[in-house]
Amino acid sequence: MLSIIKNYIKKNTGILIRLDDIAENMNWDLMNKAEFLFEKYKIKPVLGVIPNNKDNELLSYPKRNNFWEQVRIWKSKGWEIAMHGSTHVYDKDTKNQDYFGYGGRSEFCGHPLEIQMIKVKDGLKKFDSEKIKIRSFYAPNHTYDKNTFAALKNSGINEIIDGYGLMPYTENNIKFIPQLFYKIFTLPFGIQTTQIHLNYWKQKDFDDFEKFILNNLNKIITYDQALEKINNNLFYKFINMLTKIILKIKRIIKK
Repeated sequence: MLSIIKNYIKKNTGILIRLDDIAENMNWDLMNKAEFLFEKYKIKPVLGVIPNNKDNELLSYPKRNNFWEQVRIWKSKGWEIAMHGSTHVYDKDTKNQDYFGYGGRSEFCGHPLEIQMIKVKDGLKKFDSEKIKIRSFYAPNHTYDKNTFAALKNSGINEIIDGYGLMPYTENNIKFIPQLFYKIFTLPFGIQTTQIHLNYWKQKDFDDFEKFILNNLNKIITYDQALEKINNNLFYKFINMLTKIILKIKRIIKK
């Protein structure tokens, strides 16, 4: 019986490496270091690409002129290219009404459906012009509302790399791969997503990341492997609901 439980936990424990804020303007020295690690350990990460970057902080970094060629190369390697917003400009206060309860400012949450549709379609238009097919999305600052989900579905996207839960799940006809924590670590059970902002990393962060990879290489999975774990059975629904309640209470207390 114990061996069955251990085997079940092993089969349902994994971590998906996700990088945010991939854009023409970013810290390319650090991105090159990250790419070296991914190649060295045969990791296929998720890259959150900003298609129409207008974020002033990111624009202060050097621009890579062959950026879109590089994105196509990453995609050809089997790396998941996700749409990370459209411009990455926060132009709306969520007033703590965002779907996952993060609060703060947002590129999407709080805008009418028509505006959010324009934002999503503008982002997809850029990817289309670069011959890059997009199936997944995650919003800057984790902030969504029901209009965001409607805009995505109306534009042909029904996969979001965000959300509560210990396991991937389906809700409102959208597939969610949970992303719970800012720090890089693994839970003893569940499928989770990291959140890495390379632009802020130091050498120690890379050293720690490589140690993390070495210690957890057998747990690191691809995006497609995460999708395969979607299961809305009662057990998964219960643990995902429990996780959601605990994290929402924790965030309310912090506020």
